[in-house]
Amino acid sequence: LASLGAGTADLIGRDWSKKISHNTKRCVKFFQWWHFQMKNQIKELILKKRNSLSTEEIIEKSKRIQHNLFNLEQYKKSKTIMFFVSFNTEVHTHDMIKTALKSKTVVVPKVSHNEIEQSLIIDFDNLIAGKFGILEPIEIMKIAYKNIDLVLVPGIVFDKEGHRIGYGFGYYDKFLRKVPKAIKIGLAFDFQVIDKIPKEMHDVPVDVIVTEEGVINC
Repeated sequence: LASLGAGTADLIGRDWSKKISHNTKRCVKFFQWWHFQMKNQIKELILKKRNSLSTEEIIEKSKRIQHNLFNLEQYKKSKTIMFFVSFNTEVHTHDMIKTALKSKTVVVPKVSHNEIEQSLIIDFDNLIAGKFGILEPIEIMKIAYKNIDLVLVPGIVFDKEGHRIGYGFGYYDKFLRKVPKAIKIGLAFDFQVIDKIPKEMHDVPVDVIVTEEGVINC
């Protein structure tokens, strides 16, 4: 390039720089598209399988998950636990919450302004259907983030490193960043756990996954 003169070399350099930049942007866009497609395919496949479970199967598997969860040392040592309130074909947590209320301080989420707010509950029967038809408190009884020892996290798919695919709203990723010291446990049926899923920078992995078949330390 030096033999062409400084001005010409500079023009050629800038031209190549633009082409590289353009190609890089195209590669990034393609990767993002591929990443999105992969996550969606995995999500649809697992959700279809989960939705095929009968109510009896969900209850039976959920009882085994409860047994495995309640026997975890992390659960036994935790005083304040945040449960998700299950709906549709998720791991059934209603009975878990009712049992936990006898010996633990129980917190559940309430969706407000597209974010999760944590609320203490005293009685499961006081919950009413809120956003998406999920049971939640009428009024929020606030508790400090630092006082939550353990958070139970829902998901459609988990991998063995603790990454998860949720419903796509990002509620839990936002919330989990606010409780960095809390133990994070995913509850899932065994077929919802796969070897690897595409992860994103904003994802917050869980520490442990509990299924009807056992416990996975991530």
